[in-house]
Amino acid sequence: MGRPVNHDSYSDATIRTILSDVKIIAMVGASANAVRPSYFVLKYLLDRGYRVHPVNPGLAGQEILGCRVYANLADIPEPVDMVDIFRNAEAAAAIVEEAIALPQRPKVIWMQLGVRNDAAAARAEEAGMTVVMNRCPKIELGRLSSEIAWMGVNSRTISAKRAPQLKAGKFQKLGLRTTFQRD
Repeated sequence: MGRPVNHDSYSDATIRTILSDVKIIAMVGASANAVRPSYFVLKYLLDRGYRVHPVNPGLAGQEILGCRVYANLADIPEPVDMVDIFRNAEAAAAIVEEAIALPQRPKVIWMQLGVRNDAAAARAEEAGMTVVMNRCPKIELGRLSSEIAWMGVNSRTISAKRAPQLKAGKFQKLGLRTTFQRD
């Protein structure tokens, strides 16, 4: 296969390409509890135009934020581009195997903050999938679009553009292609 991936550091270009190319996401470990990180990441991704399929066997058949919840990846009625793993590192291996068994494999396996399973990553990469570990797509989208800078967080994004101004009573969101980045 190609050169080995350094899972300790991903370039902004790599993350940007993944988040730009992905349209349909399966979120394994989605929660209906509004204070859980998976809930607000699901909401954020939906707000950014992604189609998200929550996966949680305990909530199968119910809805979270208007999205039907599925018991497993195989139950999702359409191919997904990315599997976002909101489970612990030990569970990642079984989820990767489930993704590999799908008739149309996802392009990306994304393991959330605190989730790293090098053996599962190697297995997914052997099957032709791109792997991101210990990252959150919500944080990465906010950082790469410079939204996160609105809160005073260093986005590591350099731009000659004037910072966007929030309009009273409006919610603004930036796309991944609205700023100039240097990797």
